[in-house]
Amino acid sequence: MVQKVSILLCFLFFIFGCEEKEKQPDTGTLSINFKHTVDNDLLKFDTLLYVNKAGNHYLVDNIQYFISHVELVRADGAKINIQSSPIHYVDTDIPATQQWNITDALPEGNYTGINFIFGLLPADNQDYKFVNPPESMMFWPSNLGGGYHAMKLNGKWQRNDSLINLNIHIGRGKTGGDVFVDNYCTIKIAHSFNIHADSQASLILDMNVNKWFESPNTYDFNAYGSGIMENQEAMRKICENGVYVFSCK
Repeated sequence: MVQKVSILLCFLFFIFGCEEKEKQPDTGTLSINFKHTVDNDLLKFDTLLYVNKAGNHYLVDNIQYFISHVELVRADGAKINIQSSPIHYVDTDIPATQQWNITDALPEGNYTGINFIFGLLPADNQDYKFVNPPESMMFWPSNLGGGYHAMKLNGKWQRNDSLINLNIHIGRGKTGGDVFVDNYCTIKIAHSFNIHADSQASLILDMNVNKWFESPNTYDFNAYGSGIMENQEAMRKICENGVYVFSCK
C-alpha cells in the first residue's frame, strides 16, 4: 500500500511539475540600434553644417559614450531590468558598438517605454573598471576625481574667422574643495513596442546632437570655451539638457 501511494505521489509531482514548466512565460530578445542626428537629419561628420540655439556654428568629429542600467517598462507597469550587460559603450567611429544585441530572455507582450542612465552611476564609475580599449580609453583623470567619461563629443566650432577645438567631455565634477559629483543623465522615453516569443524586437535610439545645447539651458560655446572637464557648471547644464536628447523609434 505504501509503495502504491509513493508511486502515485511521484506521478502527481511529475504531472504538476510539467504544468509549472508549461506556465513559464514565452520570451524574446531585443536589439537596440544607436542613431545620431541633428534635427531629423542624419549627422554628417567633419563638416561645418550645424548651428545651435546660441548661434554657434560647429562640426562633429566623433561621439563616444556609455549607457547603463537599461530597464524596459511593460504595459502593466512592471519594469524589466537588462541583466546580461548592464553597461554598453557606443562609439561613432566603431560601427559594431552602434548595435546592441541584448541576450536577456524578455517576457513577450506590450511595452510602453525604455529608461536608462546616460553615463555611469557612482557605483560603476570606479577606476580600472574597464581594462581593455576602447572602454578603457574613456578614463577620467585621477586629479579630477577619476572614473570614466560619460561622454566625449569632439568637434570644432567657429569663433570669428577661426575653427577651434570643441571638446564636450562629461565626467566627474567638483563643486568646491574636494567634493566631487558624478555627472550623468536619467533618461525616460515613452515608446510603445512589442516583444514576441522566439523572435528579436528592434528599437532605434536616436541622439539629436543639437539638443545637448538647447533646453532647458541655451548652451553658448562662447561662454564655456572649448574644453569643460574642469567646469562643473558647464557639465551640469549639458546633463540637464541631456534628458531631452534621445528619442526612440
